[in-house]
Amino acid sequence: MLLFMGFQCLLPAQSEIRIPNSEIVQDTLLMPEMTLDLSEVVVKAEKRTSYTDPSPVKTLVFSSAYLEKRGSPVNLIESIKMVNGLQEVVACGICGTNSISINGLPGAYTAVLIDGMPMYGNLAAVYGLNGISRLLVDRLEVTRGPGQAAYGSEAMAGVINVRTKQAAQLPPLSFDVTATSYGELYAGAIYSHAGKRRSALLGFDAGYFNRFADANADSFGDVALFDRLSLFGKWSGASGTRSTWNLFGKYYYEDRRNGVREGYGDQRTYRQLRGDGAVYGESIYTRRAELLGNWEYAAPLPFRLDLSVSWHDQDSYYGDALYRATQGIAFLQNSWMYRTGKQYWTGGLSARLQYYDDNTVATAGRVERQWLPGLFVQNEWNFAPRWTALGAGRLDYHAKHGFIISPRLHLKFKPGEWTTLRLNYGTGFRVVHLFTEDHAFVSGQRELVIDGDLRPERSWTLTANLGHVYEWGKSSGNIDIDLFYTRFANKIIPNYDNPGQIIYANTGGHAVSRGISANVSHRWTFPLSFDLGATLQAATRTEPGDGGVLQQKDVEFAPRWTGLASLNYTWKKPSITLAYTVNATGPMALPAVFDLDAAGEPLPAPRSLTSKPFALHQFQIQKEIEAIHVDCYAGVRNIFGYRQPGSPLAGFDDPRHPAGFSPHFDTAYAYAPLQGRVWYVGLRMSH
Repeated sequence: MLLFMGFQCLLPAQSEIRIPNSEIVQDTLLMPEMTLDLSEVVVKAEKRTSYTDPSPVKTLVFSSAYLEKRGSPVNLIESIKMVNGLQEVVACGICGTNSISINGLPGAYTAVLIDGMPMYGNLAAVYGLNGISRLLVDRLEVTRGPGQAAYGSEAMAGVINVRTKQAAQLPPLSFDVTATSYGELYAGAIYSHAGKRRSALLGFDAGYFNRFADANADSFGDVALFDRLSLFGKWSGASGTRSTWNLFGKYYYEDRRNGVREGYGDQRTYRQLRGDGAVYGESIYTRRAELLGNWEYAAPLPFRLDLSVSWHDQDSYYGDALYRATQGIAFLQNSWMYRTGKQYWTGGLSARLQYYDDNTVATAGRVERQWLPGLFVQNEWNFAPRWTALGAGRLDYHAKHGFIISPRLHLKFKPGEWTTLRLNYGTGFRVVHLFTEDHAFVSGQRELVIDGDLRPERSWTLTANLGHVYEWGKSSGNIDIDLFYTRFANKIIPNYDNPGQIIYANTGGHAVSRGISANVSHRWTFPLSFDLGATLQAATRTEPGDGGVLQQKDVEFAPRWTGLASLNYTWKKPSITLAYTVNATGPMALPAVFDLDAAGEPLPAPRSLTSKPFALHQFQIQKEIEAIHVDCYAGVRNIFGYRQPGSPLAGFDDPRHPAGFSPHFDTAYAYAPLQGRVWYVGLRMSH
């Protein structure tokens, strides 16, 4: 049973297609209509798509149509807000750096891939996620917990794989334009050509926002202003009857800025004020280039070669502090597949070369180069009628830390036709890049303190999953429950407890992320459906305190619970879809941030160390004009206008210093939206 989110069926169905290993077949499989549109499709590391049943690794798949009907996201960050258990984490109250959190773990623990290739690690993960064009996204594949061995040992929290569209999926010209009541404008277009042996698409995606707003009256803009432009192309083809290839290239530019109104308002005077010692602002120029490709040869022993190269340049000022950084990543991997009886073998070799240089003490005048060769082997074995096992191992070599072994074990048991149990175990290894993962030390005036020689982090993760498809009268649905537990050794967590400092050190004890996530989806035969999900989690660190007694604390910015509810109704005759979505966020631990008294001295007690729960509501109406294949949509985000109370900034009102230049200036208290109710309208042609 193949269940895509956004694809509706009436009754479960199963089809079998046999394709000889020596042939390449391009065909369309038509499935009967289903009431379910929320389940899973597993995409294995060897890049073949299989039905849910054969694989013990759970991967949720969200089609672009599913996401567009519920909120018309303009970038990847907005898309993940529609996935239960995933959150956006904002690291700075001025420049708005953000990342994706899975299971309460910071964004650096999640691997973001493009068509299975690692493209967004370290520096790029801080600013580059907004540059993935929404027009190109075919679907998102989300794996929580330890995934395939081919993804590497650093994907501790999970993997988000962005699958891009092929030219055959698009009309000759497609476009998407969105405008908001805040003055944001997003526009993109793709020209595509699909031939018998070759296909290509060329396009652009742009974003513009240049309206200064200061609703919380802290003299700084509530959200960062920006200009973005992405140019991309994708080429695909077949060579002979046995090989296929794909090539994808992209260039991305962003000009992001925010600061006090005097220099960073609606006018573009900030370009002359970058680095000014009296007018505070944060200005980040990002330039990024990507190239990835693959070649697949269908033979008795199928073979695949993958290559990705990326270059990322950041030219930024945080007040009068200059931060320049350049990062290059090259990745090469070959893989082979072999099937014998009830076993399916996959293996391969990989090599990753990473170049990094900046103007901070991170490199101290030297360029950092890392060469990480590795190999992986995995075996999927259907050893009993109701049992499937997938065992995998990966071996990497790090010049400083030696050989790194990362085992994986996944089990699946089917007690009934529509019930599945999964158990997964895996380890992780991660070398922390402080200066590419946490900009809090340059945004604001906190002093950076590194306590000792930082050792790599290690993790051990255990997850369990129950999935059940049910029928209720003429309607149907599915229930999905996940349990997860991750334990870290040598965990590196920033300590904000001392005013004016951020202290980085390996924990003397350990850190744990654990919780439970549940999701219920139901589809009636009439066009109404709902999705309801919730995640309860606890991310804690345990360290020796005074006298050596272990003390447990919550990890900052990890909500204790989150909830997601979506109600969707399709009015078939006029082709109108209505969607209402609610995202709820529970209390979370916050860093120790100190406001100032009238004399400019820190108050004796910090702000509240725990946030209050909040919810964001969204409504959208979409009308499909079938004759010309155009969708018109309109909606409102944050219906009730919730904003984070007060300002996310501290020390901006020091009477002895210009705003932003106080030694007590701090931007680390951002945990909720600063933008209120937003209306939007749009027009899309993409099918």
